[in-house]
Formats: sequence, structure tokens, C-alpha cells
Amino acid sequence: MQYALLIAGDREPTPEELAQGCGGWSEEMEARGVVRGGAGLRPPTEATTVRVRDGQVLLTDGPFADTKEQIGGLVLIECADLDEAVEIASKHPAAGYGMIEVRPLWQP
Repeated sequence: MQYALLIAGDREPTPEELAQGCGGWSEEMEARGVVRGGAGLRPPTEATTVRVRDGQVLLTDGPFADTKEQIGGLVLIECADLDEAVEIASKHPAAGYGMIEVRPLWQP
């Protein structure tokens, strides 16, 4: 199964947390062969939200959701089941200062 790990937090990481990076997590997961892609996201202030209503394209600067937690990155993984996806997410350093939402992908 494929899962998206949506990495979020309610604050910016500290310089120490940023310097740590993924602390070996990426290398371990690459060695396990579970990573299919991913990227960090630029800040929500640089986002553009797109909606189409009555045939008109409506743009909003910034994120759509007004929430403390903002998604800062994502990783696509492929693993056996939700238990393995949760185990992988729990090892990510961001789980220690933010949160990681594990969401299954639609399979064609």
C-alpha cells in the first residue's frame, strides 16, 4: 500500500531541529526501500489557494485552512500495511516536535 506522510507542526522548527534534518531517517527508509518520493514545502505565506465557483477561478493568498498546524512537507512511502506506515512515521524526527498524518492513497 502507498501512504502519504503529511508532516506538520504548529510552530517553525528551531535552528537545532533544522540542523538535525531527518537525523538518518531518510537513509534508513531509503535502505528499507519504502520511500517513493517527497519534499519539504515552502512556508504557508507563499501558498496560493485555488477554487472554482460558478466557472470563475478564485485565488487566495496563503493556506485555505485557518489553523495553527501547517503542513511543512510530505513523504510518499510504500509498505505492507498501516502498522508499518505508523512505525515509519513514528521514527521521523518531526514526530517529536510536530505531528505526522498518515494517509493512504487511492489505489487505481
